[in-house]
Amino acid sequence: MYALRRSTASFPRLYSTAPPKPPVKLIAELRKLAEGVSLTKAREALAASNNDLPAALAWLDADRAASGAAKAAKLAGRVAGQGLVGVQVLSPGARPGASGSAVRAAMVELNCETDFVARGALFNKLLADVAHTAAFLAEPAASRGEGFVREVRLDALGDAPLLDHADPVGASPAGRLSAHANTVGGAVRDLVAKVGEKITLRRAVAVARDPLPYAQRHLGLRAFPYVHGAVTVPTNGTKGALALLAFRSARLPELVASEAFQRELAALERSLGRTIVGFPVTRVGESDGRDAEALYGQPPDMFVNKTGSTVLEELRNWADRNKLGGEGSGEDAALAVLEFKKWSVGEPLESTESS
Repeated sequence: MYALRRSTASFPRLYSTAPPKPPVKLIAELRKLAEGVSLTKAREALAASNNDLPAALAWLDADRAASGAAKAAKLAGRVAGQGLVGVQVLSPGARPGASGSAVRAAMVELNCETDFVARGALFNKLLADVAHTAAFLAEPAASRGEGFVREVRLDALGDAPLLDHADPVGASPAGRLSAHANTVGGAVRDLVAKVGEKITLRRAVAVARDPLPYAQRHLGLRAFPYVHGAVTVPTNGTKGALALLAFRSARLPELVASEAFQRELAALERSLGRTIVGFPVTRVGESDGRDAEALYGQPPDMFVNKTGSTVLEELRNWADRNKLGGEGSGEDAALAVLEFKKWSVGEPLESTESS
């Protein structure tokens, strides 16, 4: 018996090398930081990182990046025919403070496979963030010949840091689907991993104009959006438009500082936006308004208290009522629509040009 006790005592004591079980509080904290992560995945990340929170976040990033890339490759052959158009205006232009205010805005189409995903909060937030990013990073055109509303290269946008549309100064990364996914392309792959659908950034346009010099304070630009079919986020819808108004008036600094003028201008923009989206228009048109596809030649059905027979007449009457001053049309007009783009989700790309 003594020998048996001695031989048993000579064996080394065995200790478990398994990592400590993640505390419930730490799991909850990780899930709060890493939006959308499952309970099982949070436990796995903490177990793999010895309950170190920053390391667990990095582990989740790597896991989601690999999962997103794999899912994107697997889903590449599917059709992403659903989605939304998002419009973000960071700086509209003519507003209180100075008639020559900067203009900065963008419109983006993001596609997915089902309407269910398109209506989801994650998809809508991502679209709004991408449109904000496109507007924030847009470069002013070097010359008028380049046009005002210009295409944004999707490869460059995909590599850009993703900015949060709820952060007006763009100082912080967007609320992320993974803890540190900090590019537009990374966020798209993140969402693919989360929802299990093909998601693609289909097209993007932006307008950027620096403030006009003081010597041209009688001139003004104004960018305005219009979205139809919004459900979750008011700036995202199944149809969208981004348009530019031009003003010419010696009284412009005085007018744009007026709250009454700004209210009238907002109503005018809504009427024009509804007309652009609701009518089969493809271009602004000439001053005579005879072009059937021209905005200027359309009936003013979308205008409240209409006083003209065409959109062009409504613009002239509006300028007179608000005492912009000036006569004529074209470059000499007191008020004119310079350019617009309008999109519907899934439409053929060759039918989307408008000016």
